[in-house]
Amino acid sequence: MASLLRAAGNPRGLFPWRGYCSRGTQGELSKGFVEALKAVVGSPHVSTTAADREQHGHDESMHRCRPPGAVVWPQNVEQVSRLAALCYSQGVPIVPFGTGTGLEGGVCAMQGGVCINLTHMDRILRVNPQDFSVVVEPGVTRKTLNTYLRDSGLWFPVDPGADASLGGMVATAASGTNALRYGTMRDNVLNLEVVLPGGQLLHTAGLGRHFRKSAAGYNLTGLFVGSEGTLGLITAATLRLHPAPEATVAATCAFPSVQAAVDATVHILQAAVPVARIEFLDEVMMEACNRHSQLNSFVAPTLFLEFHGSERALAEQIERTEEITQHNGAFHFSWAKGAQERSRLWAARHNAWYAALALRPGCKGYSTDVCVPISRLPEILVQTKEDLKASGLTGCIVGHVGDGNFHCILLVDPEDTEELRRVKDFGKQLGRRALALHGTCTGEHGIGLGKRQLLQEEVGAVGMEIMRQLKAMLDPRGLMNPGKVL
Repeated sequence: MASLLRAAGNPRGLFPWRGYCSRGTQGELSKGFVEALKAVVGSPHVSTTAADREQHGHDESMHRCRPPGAVVWPQNVEQVSRLAALCYSQGVPIVPFGTGTGLEGGVCAMQGGVCINLTHMDRILRVNPQDFSVVVEPGVTRKTLNTYLRDSGLWFPVDPGADASLGGMVATAASGTNALRYGTMRDNVLNLEVVLPGGQLLHTAGLGRHFRKSAAGYNLTGLFVGSEGTLGLITAATLRLHPAPEATVAATCAFPSVQAAVDATVHILQAAVPVARIEFLDEVMMEACNRHSQLNSFVAPTLFLEFHGSERALAEQIERTEEITQHNGAFHFSWAKGAQERSRLWAARHNAWYAALALRPGCKGYSTDVCVPISRLPEILVQTKEDLKASGLTGCIVGHVGDGNFHCILLVDPEDTEELRRVKDFGKQLGRRALALHGTCTGEHGIGLGKRQLLQEEVGAVGMEIMRQLKAMLDPRGLMNPGKVL
């Protein structure tokens, strides 16, 4: 089998691994190895064309495209296991791929290898309505799942802006606008089926189990949630479902300043109003959303809110929220009670990334992702807004302020090295400010390529060493998505 690969180069990176690239062309795989891939999944499900490789060598971040040597589309877990065993036995890096909507360069094939695209594994395997759980393959997207559940009275509320694959959402510990009420992916994954680097199959909570709580052994499920493809390939996920709310009301309210909007957020939370979503958009973001999504909202620092519950409960929540926001200077308060009106409002929020990109056509976006304790949110958000104005960079602020997480979206010309440096410096400065306030450098996007130094500063030397040991135990050759996280 060794003859299937063209040997080249020396071992490098955190772990030694066997050379596999053609001489002078990183990532090029031998014809024999490509034929071996086709023997596993079939010729139609393997591609080495430049277009497919480039499509799978980048996500939506500003990180440059790093294409794999080949792309494969397995159809089932058995094929994933055989692919992993084949690649691992030959020292070929493995890069899992979902919908490619990540923001930290997590799918860039830094050492070439094989990209395993899991989107063809898109079956909803089992719904357990009385247990509030569902088993899905990794290629199912969140919108597809909720469409399937529409008549069941249940839904899956975790909603990153993009229609991401659920496997990718598990791998990045995604969250979104509903995290305040329903939690993140870490709170909504009950069990995982994972193909380990050598091809072994692991059920992190035991085969077929979907209990609500357990004190049995180490939390293997939690280990793989947020592992960013560096420990194994997720081939099925058992997810927690929630009852669909009886009634839903959304609202927007504008404020005279960033400080007033964030103060109102903190006061709403302190008053224990069970709000489902609280999203902040600064005036630049609001203008961008007005243009991109054809809204007619007031251009000012704005909160988007949503409430779930019974009609009677909503009336009380709305009344209390109006009192708090008005006390903090809110104006232009607008309620959206109809489903179509609410959908239009939240579609604009979910498309904020693309609205921001439209501010400077042809440029790439860079998003910060800090999260701080709620008590420190006004301080860091106001300071970040001042820093952004002083920097001369084009950008806006949007975020899930109900859980202390916000994004500064900066527009950058990737060919302008000086501007690129300034953007990266801005991101590092903001990350370190969050750490100084006892927060984290990433609330939901992950570490990927760009936040590895900040991770070291966040968890410390002992934490990093434990992570390296876990990685080395599960992936001793360092072939699972190399160059990410550690």
